[in-house]
Amino acid sequence: MSEKTDETLVLLAKQGDDEAMAELFARYKSLVNKLSRTYFLAGGDVEDLIQEGMIGLYKAIQNFTDGKKASFKTFATICIKHQIQTAVKIANAEKNKVLSSALSIGEQSDFDDENDSSADIILPSQMPSPDSQVIERENQEELLSLVNEVLSPRERQVLGQYLQGYSYNEIASNLGESKKSIDNALTRIKNKLQFLKKDFR
Repeated sequence: MSEKTDETLVLLAKQGDDEAMAELFARYKSLVNKLSRTYFLAGGDVEDLIQEGMIGLYKAIQNFTDGKKASFKTFATICIKHQIQTAVKIANAEKNKVLSSALSIGEQSDFDDENDSSADIILPSQMPSPDSQVIERENQEELLSLVNEVLSPRERQVLGQYLQGYSYNEIASNLGESKKSIDNALTRIKNKLQFLKKDFR
């Protein structure tokens, strides 16, 4: 198994080959560990994040389709990080919910510094937390990186204009192509990016 490519192992694993699945988990264990240690999980520890990372790896194996321009390693890295980041956001949301409903001004905080006798009062905010903003930005950057690998330069150009709100006729005119050609290009783009709906909603 060790001489097989990741993509070959993924195909075998999806066909029920437990040895191939085990080999992929072994190959990516160090990556999962590395990524897990870059995040903090409220109310948990690094082992919980590693478990989430392995779930992300499993999802990557199940959802990867060979033939994409992105390698399995690229796809797996994004799936692992997405799974970890989702766990962090959920944990932080639960932590803030508990703080806002249970911590009163007269209570001694369990999080006081041992050299500081005053309790810090944490008020809930409707604004996104800094770590949530960082996670969201990382998600966007990773998705953009994956899209750039999957799509050809021409497809990226078509998609860029489509996302800016241009009509099929306008895109065709701007790029000097027929409306049918643009329609076909957008159909290919949607098919290539179909997997994003499963793990990056």
